[in-house]
Amino acid sequence: MDWLSWLYVLFLLCGTCQYICCSSSSLNSSSCPFPYQHFCNCDDSSALLQFKNTFLVSASVSSSCFSVYFKTVSWEKDNDCCKWNGVTCEKVTGHVVGLDLSCSGLHGNIHHNNSLFSLGHLQRLSLSGNDFSGSPVSSNFGRFVSLTHLDLSFSNFSGHIPSELSHLSRLVSLDLSANNQLYTFTYLRLETLGLKRIVQNLTNLRELVLDGVDMSSVLPDSFMNLTFSLTYLSLYDCHLHGQFPWSLLLKLDQLVHLDLSSNNFFGQLPIVHRNSTTNISSSLNDSINKKTEPADLMLLQLEQLDLSYNSFIGAIPSWIYSLPSLASLYLSNNRFTGTISKFQSTSLTDLDLSYNKLHGQIPISIFELPNLSLLSLEANNLSGVVEFDKLQRLEYIWLSYNHLSVSFNNLSNSSWPNLTYVYLSSCNISEFPYILRYSPQLESLDLSYNQLQGKVPTWFMDGGKDTLRYLNLSHNFLTGNIEQLPWRNLKFLDLESNLLQGQVPIPPPSIVVFSISNNQLTGRLPPNLCNLSSIQILDLSSNRLSGKLPSCLANFSDSLSVLDLRKNKLVGLIPATFKKGNVLRNLDLNGNQLDGPLPQSLRNCRNLEVLDLGNNYINDTFPKWLETLPMLQVLILRSNRFHGPISSPITRFPFQKMRIMDLSHNHFCGPLPTKYFENLLSMINVQGDELKYMGEYYYQDTVVVAMKGSELQLVKIQTFFTTIDFSNNAFRNSNAYMNTFSRNGMLKGQRSNQSFNE
Repeated sequence: MDWLSWLYVLFLLCGTCQYICCSSSSLNSSSCPFPYQHFCNCDDSSALLQFKNTFLVSASVSSSCFSVYFKTVSWEKDNDCCKWNGVTCEKVTGHVVGLDLSCSGLHGNIHHNNSLFSLGHLQRLSLSGNDFSGSPVSSNFGRFVSLTHLDLSFSNFSGHIPSELSHLSRLVSLDLSANNQLYTFTYLRLETLGLKRIVQNLTNLRELVLDGVDMSSVLPDSFMNLTFSLTYLSLYDCHLHGQFPWSLLLKLDQLVHLDLSSNNFFGQLPIVHRNSTTNISSSLNDSINKKTEPADLMLLQLEQLDLSYNSFIGAIPSWIYSLPSLASLYLSNNRFTGTISKFQSTSLTDLDLSYNKLHGQIPISIFELPNLSLLSLEANNLSGVVEFDKLQRLEYIWLSYNHLSVSFNNLSNSSWPNLTYVYLSSCNISEFPYILRYSPQLESLDLSYNQLQGKVPTWFMDGGKDTLRYLNLSHNFLTGNIEQLPWRNLKFLDLESNLLQGQVPIPPPSIVVFSISNNQLTGRLPPNLCNLSSIQILDLSSNRLSGKLPSCLANFSDSLSVLDLRKNKLVGLIPATFKKGNVLRNLDLNGNQLDGPLPQSLRNCRNLEVLDLGNNYINDTFPKWLETLPMLQVLILRSNRFHGPISSPITRFPFQKMRIMDLSHNHFCGPLPTKYFENLLSMINVQGDELKYMGEYYYQDTVVVAMKGSELQLVKIQTFFTTIDFSNNAFRNSNAYMNTFSRNGMLKGQRSNQSFNE
């Protein structure tokens, strides 16, 4: 028989074997969907189809993904599973060896008996960017003994990480990051024993990413057995604390990426002395003596180092400046002291030393780094003059809040083609720089807290019309009218605390945050403010605005969180058009001339935390319907024309979160309803262990309270500050009210104030 005949016989035998295998598997399940000429393993195909049917598919569950691709939708029973999206098969056996379902929009639970765990030949598995509804990481993941890559990041797993993952001895890459859910406070957790087993057994590991995993019970020394082959270690926001075992870096000399940011590590970084016996951990528990050069000691390959948001102290050691391959260095938000030295790596692109206690001048060598694109040195104690023309290579610049002076001499013919972010707050700048004219990519510009004077130049208004998204010119001495704002895509505009006059300028529809408070604006509120449908914060306070409130002002934006119009000359009624579903958090109308009753549509503001209507002419009875607002913490009705008795509450626990209540200087009368106030739970349970303030990122809540007969402005409202003031009314039985407060332990300590004078 010639070789062609033999080949034909062999082909028939292989087909028969494949058919027999499929037929055999069909005895325990549905019949194999593939005839013998298909390549997919039938058991694996059946397992994948069962896995598919376990989940719903939705684009909304993959918020961490730039795009969502519904890979499992293409999985059909009559198709070869080796051709399905996300599936890779072994060429000889047809077993599934790779499964990439990242960003596939999967929603549902992965139970312990899920058919996924029958895919015993898997070598690569990615379930990243889905929503598994807080499912625990099953111990059955440890059955994939052939796995080299496992990625469960951004997928809403929770609970303890099983020690069975240590059975995956071939694992090269393990990513369990970002499974912490901020709103439900669920986390993946890893205990000391589980970590020790993982680091001892996974000897082939090169990438370990545990960002967001709760490791608060883990001792840093538990990392000492990490494999020397590790190149990527990321422990961002793992609740780790104590002193990091720096001697570990002697072993991990192949590291390319090290991220220890947003933990609570403390102490000094190790200091390395050239050609001397070195105790790398002299201030720590681990001590290793070694004669070596700093560059030979550790991290020759290191490209990214992130130690930000910890509590490290002392000088930045010389070995960091000497890392030859360093491209990104983030040391912000620590307590580093001393001066900045020269960096040796010409590969450095990102340098962030902000929010430390560094002093001295910025070394010229930093501006000579050929590849530097990001420089953040803000909030230190740096001094000296910075020549801006030396920053032409940079894209991102933060120099604010130091003792620096930025000079813009010799800029008439300069250009910054890549300049994108420029933050120069409090840099002693006295004239508008030509940055905006010659920076076609500029998106963010902060010149606040400087000495800018006079009108905003016309040429400045002509720059960045399509690119500028953030502009902060607050706390300067700008004058004149701003009739129009030409920046079409602007999202943030802060002109607070200047000397601007004229009417309120209207920002573009793209605006999200707009503050022009504490100026000299006059005239009525323009109706086209109501066209700002995307705005979240609108602050027009402390001006001379007059006229009535536009009726649309209560419901023009579904995203409006803060409406601050205090200290103007506004008159008339408060609009009664607050609609259901709004997200208003702060409504401040204090210090105007508003009258009439309080609109009951305010009860639709379920997110309202601060309601300040003080110092107006509002004429109404006590608005007890406000007691149902679940988030209300500050209620100021001071100095109005409220009148009548305060009747019994309509709910069992009225004003559950109230901490500041001022009803003083009105015409309330009758007995104080003791039962109404004895359940003010937030005042009873005041806790001040952690210093926090009410407000949000771009807006700080503020309020004026009476303390011992004097008015005090709280520029920031501490979340544990409490005060209650019913003085200058016609209430009776205030002594009984005081006894109620004393019995319940309310308003203790120096952070509290109460006044019940009749």
